[in-house]
Amino acid sequence: MDTSFIPVPPRQVTIDDAAAFIGTTTDTIRGYHELGLLPETELGTDDRLYGYNEMIRLLWTHRMAEAGLAVDDIREAVTDTTSAGIRARLGLLSDFVSDRLTDLPERTLRQADLDTLLVTEQIFGELGAAVQAGRFIALATHPGLREESDRLDAAEEALDDTISVDDPRVAQIAADRHAFELALQTFIEDSGQAQSDDALFDSWDAVHPQTGDDDVPSAADGGPDSLSATEAMEKMPYDFSPARLRCMDLSIQLAYPTPESGS
Repeated sequence: MDTSFIPVPPRQVTIDDAAAFIGTTTDTIRGYHELGLLPETELGTDDRLYGYNEMIRLLWTHRMAEAGLAVDDIREAVTDTTSAGIRARLGLLSDFVSDRLTDLPERTLRQADLDTLLVTEQIFGELGAAVQAGRFIALATHPGLREESDRLDAAEEALDDTISVDDPRVAQIAADRHAFELALQTFIEDSGQAQSDDALFDSWDAVHPQTGDDDVPSAADGGPDSLSATEAMEKMPYDFSPARLRCMDLSIQLAYPTPESGS
């Protein structure tokens, strides 16, 4: 079936695409491999393929290197999943993003949350990630929503290549995801957090006047050759099966029904 509501991301990307996404060079990435910062054995070749987990590690490694951390410190920090390690990674995001999350209770912010924000910041910039941070604030302060989010994440991950796109579970999980997103948005609005989220745009506009550009630049924007958000999205790998893509498409159709969808 056609997943026309969403772009189909690559499941793996080459070292050239990885470098373009991050805003660095292939030589820099090869250097990380040679230093043992990235677990790869085929050193010296351009045949490496990077999936989601590899890209996440590469992104954090590059952020740490850009921040001036020593090689031994990067090697230790990039695998540190303790609360201290998570807080340290939070400091590698832009201040506009991290300032929203620094007061959350201990252990309520997860590594996967920061991974998601890192990718969003890389593609859509600081404002996009700061807005998305509101989602993780809500999940951190509402245990019931966090529990349901975890359940849905696990159910979606289980939609692997062995599951048909027509399997009834695909539509059911899409419906559950839609219901959850409505509940999450209701909580954000009722808790008053929506006003805080809206204030982000005012504070952003105060220091970043509108340029009139149609496309949102990547957070790694370094000049005229940097990727647009659309181009960057095409280079970030996700190991999504056809069934999972179909599930995502159905949930979007539920959120934004059209005459063609029969709603």
